[in-house]
Amino acid sequence: MSRWEYFLRRLLLSIPVVFFGATATFVIFRFGPIDPAAAIVGEAATEASRESYERTREQLGLTQPVTDHYVEYMRDLFLLNLGESWVISPGTSTVDLITTYAPRTLWLGFWAVLIPIFVGIPLGIYAGLNANTRIDYAISMFGIVWRAMPNFWLAVILLVVLSQSGQLFGFSWPDFLVDTPVTGTPDLSALGSPSGFAAATKQILPAAVVLGSASMGSELRIARTAVLETINSGYVELAKANGVSQRSLVWKHVLRNTLVPLVPTITNEAFLLIGGSIIVEVVFGIHGIGYLFFQAAINGDLPLVTALVFVFVLVVVAMNLLQDLLYVLIDPRVGYDGR
Repeated sequence: MSRWEYFLRRLLLSIPVVFFGATATFVIFRFGPIDPAAAIVGEAATEASRESYERTREQLGLTQPVTDHYVEYMRDLFLLNLGESWVISPGTSTVDLITTYAPRTLWLGFWAVLIPIFVGIPLGIYAGLNANTRIDYAISMFGIVWRAMPNFWLAVILLVVLSQSGQLFGFSWPDFLVDTPVTGTPDLSALGSPSGFAAATKQILPAAVVLGSASMGSELRIARTAVLETINSGYVELAKANGVSQRSLVWKHVLRNTLVPLVPTITNEAFLLIGGSIIVEVVFGIHGIGYLFFQAAINGDLPLVTALVFVFVLVVVAMNLLQDLLYVLIDPRVGYDGR
């Protein structure tokens, strides 16, 4: 099996996963604890309200046989006809709400992925190249601490520290470089200007550090282990015996092979963006997808909840496909010998 046949096979296998996720959203809508019609019109206490209740059930397809409703629901879902919000913004399309809130989560996710890559991986590689030294022990301890801290705890601690930075460090974080609040949604409308980019970046950095904290520790540890395994491998020893320079050895052999085990760690951060971003966005007051999902769930906005669950399924599948694609590009062995 060639590498690209392997990737095509993985692409085809993702289709039933998407259907399973879509079916799960249908089950939530049809058989969940919330009565969709009652959530819209209230309890059917009077004759008029009972008539309104029945009309709403018919409009939602709840009076149809389950199979007919399932087919209609799946058709609308894959056509991105995801209904309208009931509570958060009554009458507003869920797609419009998601596209409004999604850029803020993407901005948070961008930095939450970038910070561990440019901090955790270089530290892990440096520790691996200097194994069993004081700097290796210090970096390893740093990775363990960052990996162990729960992001909800770290979020609260960081929020308190930044709010009291003037008393603790002698400078005020909100006034540092550009004026931004410690919490709140960053303004992404001015990213094209240097001042707007700086303000949006500074305001999102504390939340990004918290969201990427677990990934930073994991990437550091995995990078260190991969470097140690690569350095002690036979082909590296052979390259050393042939007089290959240390710089060439690191760049041509060590770094490339270090990336292979890091691929799933980096791509799996999509799961952190789904689960962790809910907590982080609520704590820091960022009105992103996680915050929207939290508000929809506690207010019983069923169409918005099911739409967001379907979007989360698509994100997870897309990240898994990206992981497979990166494997194909980085490791030429993928796809052969039944792998």
